[in-house]
Parts: sequence; C-alpha cells; structure tokens
Amino acid sequence: MPVSTPPSEPLIPIRQMIRACRAFPKYLKFADSTGVELSGARTLLGCLVFRRIFRRLLASDEQNVGLLMPTSSYGALANLALSLDCRTTVNLNYTFSLDTINYCIRQADIKHVVTSRRVLERFPNLKLDAEILVMEELGKQVSLADKISAFTDTYITPLPLLEWKLGLSRIKLDDTVTIIFTSGSTGTPKGAMITHRGIAANVHAFREILTLQPGEAVLSALPLFHAFGYTVTFWLPAMGKGFAGVYHFNPLEPKKVGEMARKYRCIAVPSTPTFLRNLLRRCPKEDFEHCPIVIGGAEKLPRDLIEAWDEKFGHRPVEGFGTTELSPVLCVNITKGRNPDWQAWNREGTVGRPFPGLEARIVDPETDDRVLPTDTPGMLQVKGPSVMKGYYKEPEKTAAVLKNGWYTTGDIATIDKDGFIKITGRQSRISKIGGEMVPHLLIEETIDRIIKAASLASDAEHEGACVAISAVPDERKGERIIVLHTAIPLTPDDICKALHKEGLPNLWIPLAVDFHQVESIPLLGTGKLDLRAVKELAEKVAYGEGV
Repeated sequence: MPVSTPPSEPLIPIRQMIRACRAFPKYLKFADSTGVELSGARTLLGCLVFRRIFRRLLASDEQNVGLLMPTSSYGALANLALSLDCRTTVNLNYTFSLDTINYCIRQADIKHVVTSRRVLERFPNLKLDAEILVMEELGKQVSLADKISAFTDTYITPLPLLEWKLGLSRIKLDDTVTIIFTSGSTGTPKGAMITHRGIAANVHAFREILTLQPGEAVLSALPLFHAFGYTVTFWLPAMGKGFAGVYHFNPLEPKKVGEMARKYRCIAVPSTPTFLRNLLRRCPKEDFEHCPIVIGGAEKLPRDLIEAWDEKFGHRPVEGFGTTELSPVLCVNITKGRNPDWQAWNREGTVGRPFPGLEARIVDPETDDRVLPTDTPGMLQVKGPSVMKGYYKEPEKTAAVLKNGWYTTGDIATIDKDGFIKITGRQSRISKIGGEMVPHLLIEETIDRIIKAASLASDAEHEGACVAISAVPDERKGERIIVLHTAIPLTPDDICKALHKEGLPNLWIPLAVDFHQVESIPLLGTGKLDLRAVKELAEKVAYGEGV
C-alpha cells in the first residue's frame, strides 16, 4: 500500500535543484566540518560561477569528467556545476589502488579530474592518467563577468529562460547523469550508468515516505563515489526545498561526525552498520537523541546494534537495501512516527518494501525467469525507473544482468505476502565489508599469483587450484573474508604482507587467522570452483568444526 506514487514525469534533478534554491534562497543547503555554509542562493551562485570556469577549461565534446572530491560543500558544488553544464560526473573511488583508479579513468574516457588540496595532501603521489583541476585554484580564476552573470542568473533571470540558456531543456530523463564504478564478481570495476530518471525517482520516494520538511538536515560522512552517499546524502538535499546536507569528510572520525549532528540538529543519518557502531561507542547521547531517522545500509543491520542505539539515543535504526545499479535504493523500513502509514512500511528483520514505482520478484536462480511463490528463497530481480541504463562500454556484462527491464541483483532473498523483502544470501562472489564491495575473485587471483611466484622461486610444484575465497558473517563489519588453501610455500603473514604490497585496499585483505589449510579445494566436474561447497567448508573451518 504505497503512501505515494512517483510523478509521471519526474523533473530532471539539476532543474529541481535550481527551483529548490530559488524557492528557499535563505535556507541552509550545504554545510561541512571545515566551517563552510551555503544557503540555497549561495549554492546556486557558486554552481553558476564554477560552471562558467569549467566551460572555459573543458572541451565542448568532453562529456565524462572525473572527480576526486571529499564529502564536503565544495564536493557538492563541483558535482552540481558539472551537471549544470550538462556533463556526466564520474566520482572516482579513492580507496582503489592507483592502477585501478587509472583503469576507471581510461574506461570512462576521462580527460580531466576535478579534485581539492585536501585530496592532494592525503595522496601526495597521485599520478593520474588525466589532467588535474584543483577546486581551490579554480576559485582564483573567477572574473567580474563570472560574478555578474552568476548573480543575474541566481536572482533575476526567469526560470524558463535560465534553463534554456544553460541548455537544461535538452536533457532527457534517460540520459546518464553519473557513472559510478562498482567492483563486480570478476573484480574488475564496472561503470554503472545512472540516469536522471533513476536519481529523480529515488529522491522523490525518499522525500515522500520520510516526509522531509524545510529546515531539516541529513548528516553524512559517506563518500560521493558511494552510490548511497551520492544519491541520498547529495542529491536528496540538493533537490530538497529547504532541506540541507551536512558533511564530514572522514567516517572514521565519529566524534566529529557526532558534533556536526548536534550542531545542525540533523534528523537523518544514512550510514552503514560499521560506521553506526563507531558512533554508538564514541558519541554522547546529546549528539543523536534528536535524530529519529537512522538508516543502516550496504550490509546487514545487526539486532544488537538496533537495541543498543535505541537504548542510548532513544531511536531504533532501520535497515534498507540497494545496489549501485538501482540508483541505489530499492527499499527501506520507515522510522516510527515519520509517516502516518509508517507501520505499513516497517518490519524489523526485513529490508523493507520496494519504493513506489519499483517492482521486485523472486525467480529460480537456475532458470532466471521462473517466478517463485511467496516466502520462497530465490534470485531477487528488480524493475522500474531506478534501474541503471547499463555498464559503460560493457554490453556483454550489461546483458548478463539486465533482461526485459529486469535487473538481476545477485542476491538471494524472499518476499512475504505484504511485499517485505528479506535478504538471505548472495549468489555473486562479492562481500560487503564495512559498506564496501569486496570482490572474492580479485583477492583469489592475487593470492594465487603470489603463491605461484613463491613456488617458482623455491622450485616447488604448483598444480591445480590451491586457494579459494569465501566469507562468513561478522557482527562488526558485516562479513569477513575466509581463505581456504592447500599446502603452500608461504605463511598467512607472508601473503598478507604481499597483498599490501600489491596495493589491495585494507578492507580486501583477510586476517592471517582467517587462512585455513584444507586437503583439497572443492571443484565441479567442469573444473570450476564448487561455490556452494566452498561456502559450506569456509563456515565449517571458521567456526572451529575442523575439516
């Protein structure tokens, strides 16, 4: 029983941003922990100024522009200014290795990357395969003509004329607004093309079912390259009428995040259970007692965390679910009291009901099209306006997950008679650890390469499969990696050190205690890994049951 339905023709996000800034010029739009505060009018003014600068520096046919910006007011401005210029933004994942970042740059045909001094200070050896534009330096290029033009367009130019002047009337709902790289089961990043329609539908649903009001604010430390951070904590306030986004650039600094929540009286905190647990431990009651909407996504929300947060702050966190390819949210439980129909949209133990306008179904994982009955576990598929256009320059990978408008999530789930979804497992070889996607195959291949190199150096034999990666539940980070291996010439500590040297992100590197020697690696008759048997064996050894 949806509380609302999406508009038949949702407004282009950047056009809705202009209307929101014009309608509430004095209301806070963005603020961050560096002290920057932007009202609606100042946001629009800043976007228009930077748009003029980008037009002077970027070629007219340079559609995709990279960004390496912290979660901040200027990170929001950079994204909005490029969208105002009808460009496609590509927020690059700075937790990737340098080689992987440059792969994404080449794959997305990026010639320029917009960044900030803060990022350059954090990564002094950043050598990108693109020209770097530093926001602070761009600010020094503002001319008097830029200021006059931006001021006129912010306060005087009629909206229809302004949209025509900026070329926004040419944007179509199914055009790509951003490309977000996500690591798939192969370990190779794929660029999900997210449309204006997808962002508009997601934001509209969030705004309506959570009944967000002018003067309220959402708090975020999620990065802009994270689909949840990009849509829910960037575009939601950008498009909101009098609704603000409050940012801190580092989610690993819970005290500062809590200070921002208290200072701006934020009413919503979309985050991950890992980060919420840090806030629970380090922040006093005063930081979040006024914040009723606490959403845990990207990994399972543990019951003990819900109870502990409720006991300390007086509000029960709710769980949601989404993927990058869904722009990103499919469903979320509604916080008690935020909507007259909240009880129809809240069921603990599930991830909620699909947003208005989205359809979800469970199909047989083997046939990929036979729809299964209620409460039967199977493959979760989704259809609707939030589904991505496809993977950039990856038609085969797109075809593998998009069929007749249905997106195959790779997650095993059930749907009950009231439409509530419960995630029971994942078919794809990916874990979500600390809210980040961790590809099993890439770790597996890297370890295998390290072992082969050591075997050659020691003249030891290396035949067949000697390593397999799986994962088991972890209360602190959602999941943890388990490494099954046969007799090898290296210790787990040696392999972990080698993985660090290979440049793998810390979240991807398993602990030495999670390496387990087995007699053989389970294989199918085809020679491929028997993933079900690998999973069962990993759970057995991880919980001390032997092999």
